[in-house]
Amino acid sequence: MAGLKNIVAVALVMIVSMSLEGKWVGAQVHHVVGGDRGWDPATNLSSWCSGRIFRVGDKIWFTYSAGLESIVEVKQQDEYLSCDISNPIRMYTDGLDSISLDGEGIRYFVSSKPDSCKNGLKLHVEVLPQGTPDDFQKIATSESKASYGYASALASGPTTPSGSAHLIGSSILLAFGFLCYAIGA
Repeated sequence: MAGLKNIVAVALVMIVSMSLEGKWVGAQVHHVVGGDRGWDPATNLSSWCSGRIFRVGDKIWFTYSAGLESIVEVKQQDEYLSCDISNPIRMYTDGLDSISLDGEGIRYFVSSKPDSCKNGLKLHVEVLPQGTPDDFQKIATSESKASYGYASALASGPTTPSGSAHLIGSSILLAFGFLCYAIGA
């Protein structure tokens, strides 16, 4: 009889996990700006950005040589386009900066060096609301739009959820499984 209860508990956990389809888990994505090269004048940031979807809850990471470079977040599109850093929201100078994308909208980041910025070392990030897997497919199959003279961040591209999303989902399922086992024991 105990063996049957264990089989039922395992089956119930599997059914619940398949029916959730990840909806309880908000997958947080960590984007390393520029990929392997990081925030560097030789990096093609518009190409890197065109393969990304940024959502509320994601993080972007800037890696750069703190002695040679720093990053400025500016408020408006015109400041971004003209590389005007006279009214910054924030300056990043650590060489490894993690920025949480905690709200929808467009955020603008530029190099603190005017020449580097004017040569393309700048990034705009359009942060979209949290979505469902269906939303990801719709965005991935839609045409990429161009604006400001560079590719939009709405193009499709692979990004991987962080381990924390998997850990939370696994913990919920594990707790549910223990509960089923305890009830059956």
